[in-house]
Amino acid sequence: MSTSTKAETHRAVGTRGWSAGRFGRVLVMLVVSAMFVIPIVGFIAMAFRNQENVAAGSDGFLGLGGMSWDNVVYSWSQITGFGPGEGGLYQQWIINSLILAIAGGLLALVAALPAGYALARLRFRWRRIWLFATLLAMVMPNTVLVIPLFLEVNAIGAVGQLWPVAIIMGFFPFGVYLSYIHFMTTMPPELVEAARIDGLGEIAIFFRIGLPISKQAVALVAFFSFVANWTNFFLPLALLTSNQQNKTISIGIQELIGASPLFNATVAAGLDVKLYMPQLALATVISMIPLLIVFLGAQRYLVRGQTVGAVKG
Repeated sequence: MSTSTKAETHRAVGTRGWSAGRFGRVLVMLVVSAMFVIPIVGFIAMAFRNQENVAAGSDGFLGLGGMSWDNVVYSWSQITGFGPGEGGLYQQWIINSLILAIAGGLLALVAALPAGYALARLRFRWRRIWLFATLLAMVMPNTVLVIPLFLEVNAIGAVGQLWPVAIIMGFFPFGVYLSYIHFMTTMPPELVEAARIDGLGEIAIFFRIGLPISKQAVALVAFFSFVANWTNFFLPLALLTSNQQNKTISIGIQELIGASPLFNATVAAGLDVKLYMPQLALATVISMIPLLIVFLGAQRYLVRGQTVGAVKG
């Protein structure tokens, strides 16, 4: 084939590749992406602006007008000054959320992986009932369980403390189901039977064979449990509101909004610190950073873990 023929073929393939249908799909994807990206960019830009520019309506393109690092420094000083005395409640809320998210995630891993292995590879009485109960607990709304959990924690006098919330967050049925699917699809029954013939017990099989092939499952359970714990609102609201120092960032953001002159002028009138839209935007953006870090750290395993449950052809 001559060089000119190859060039003509390449142009023909390129022309067919950018047909009207493909162009339309790409255009739709760009429009949908812009619908999500533009509000996020504008919201992040709000943290770099000041209230005067916002009130004057000098937004600029995509709300990027009047941005300055000095505005961020001022907004941060206002956020950290919120609270009695010298403030510092916002930082404490971040620390509390990290403690609960990490502790609850570790407990979820410790409970979910062995439970998923047992449901997938052990044969015991009422196994299907336990699997059904796991699925039922997974789809049950969290709000249904808030009042019973509050009554139980109140019965032991631990309302307002972090440790019972961390233990409850370790109960993660979705992690059990993910582990169950993982061991069902990546751990052949023949491998388990061969290990049993070699004299290994079930605990040894789990630790010596199951865990080494469970990196994707560990990443999935850890990521989803961390996100669920970090964004959990109703459970900390019911169990931690009696102690201002032990609140989480999910409750704290609501408290910052409720103390802003934009939403509650009566409450804000008695505060030395005034929080307006740039301060609230900065507080929200900072609260999303741990989630972004966890996502970036687990991204490689999350992409591989998308095939958990898939069947090879």
